[in-house]
Amino acid sequence: MNCKSKDKLDRLIQEGATIPSPEHVLIGDEVRLNRMAGKGVVIYPGCKIFGEKTLIMSGVKLGYEGPVTVDDCQIGRGVELRGGFFRRSVFLQEVYVGSGAQVREGCILEEQASGAHSVGLKQTILFPFVTLGSLINFCDCLMAGGTSRKNHSEVGSSYIHFNYSANQDKATPSLMGDVPRGVMLNQPPIFLGGQGGLVGPVRLGYGTAIAAGVVCRTDLPEGGKLVLAQGSPRKRIQPPGLIADFRPGVYGSVEQRVINNVHYMANLVALRQWYVKVRPLFLGGSPMSEMLHVGLLEKLDMAVRERIERFKGLAQKMPESAERYRKITKTPLNEKLLRQKQELFERWQDLEAVFASHLENSGNPSLREPFLEAIIRQIRETGADYVPVIQGLDTTSSANGTQWLQGIVDAMNEEALQVLPSFKCE
Repeated sequence: MNCKSKDKLDRLIQEGATIPSPEHVLIGDEVRLNRMAGKGVVIYPGCKIFGEKTLIMSGVKLGYEGPVTVDDCQIGRGVELRGGFFRRSVFLQEVYVGSGAQVREGCILEEQASGAHSVGLKQTILFPFVTLGSLINFCDCLMAGGTSRKNHSEVGSSYIHFNYSANQDKATPSLMGDVPRGVMLNQPPIFLGGQGGLVGPVRLGYGTAIAAGVVCRTDLPEGGKLVLAQGSPRKRIQPPGLIADFRPGVYGSVEQRVINNVHYMANLVALRQWYVKVRPLFLGGSPMSEMLHVGLLEKLDMAVRERIERFKGLAQKMPESAERYRKITKTPLNEKLLRQKQELFERWQDLEAVFASHLENSGNPSLREPFLEAIIRQIRETGADYVPVIQGLDTTSSANGTQWLQGIVDAMNEEALQVLPSFKCE
């Protein structure tokens, strides 16, 4: 152990941290002590803490089940990271993650979200109470739903979000629930049964339940559906089966992919306004809470940049895709598909400009301001505890908040489809 690491550990112990074996804990030279609380913090042997932006608030427990590496993460009060690797992500109050986790950059786990052992996440956003089982790969998605840890959206063990296509792109973000209703913490949960999968990009509505072992490829945005089995959206090949020709890069359809990417972006933009306008009301003047909020915005901006970059990669493939399609198609060409590919490529810069212009769209003030005032009143009455305050809003206030955010989503979707008119429903 180097001297600087020892000095920092000694200081944390003096401030109330429990570190049973400090000689087996490493804190990087770049880690700032003013971003690490001592009170109630427990750091078990084998833990490594790196990153000048790392923030560890009171009551955090690291490494109870196995060694933990933290690198440039912001970790809120009462969070337990029991084992694994955590990089450039943010964990809000009372998040729990079991051993063997790999949580990479761009993840946001909101209050009381949790994961059991061996969970892999990257560019993942989980709203409060969302619960992941064990042995899960759940990257490039946002999930909401549920009202408590007993009534929560659930991802069963051995579940996969398939986020990399056979055409080698990751323009595949899936939206389970939505932002305008999800942030109100009053929606029915979503259930994804174990040993199943979701082929991105898809949209699922609240109250959707997908049975164990099912691989879902279809949008179900209306919610309230039970999915017992699904095949391919095209003709299903049954056992013993035939092997179909695979034409890399052709993209026999791009409509769902493009529309779902636009809709996902619109929801991120709405979530950004929630983080800018609503979340600061709960900081209470605490410097560490303010640092946590900065980390939260930083991770959301990372998510926005990631989605734009992956979407751009898809758009750049379209000229070659159209050419391959023309060469292999023996039946009459699908002219609409060709127009869509051409339009996506040629108007990408215009579409990207739409995304940029809406990042600061704060929505209708006649809806936003009364909603914020309702939150402020609730904070004055009950205190600045995020979950009880949001859930304590009356029905009218929650509906106004949803309408405010939905207006942001709708405005961006509408403008994007003006740029891409061939993608509009006929």
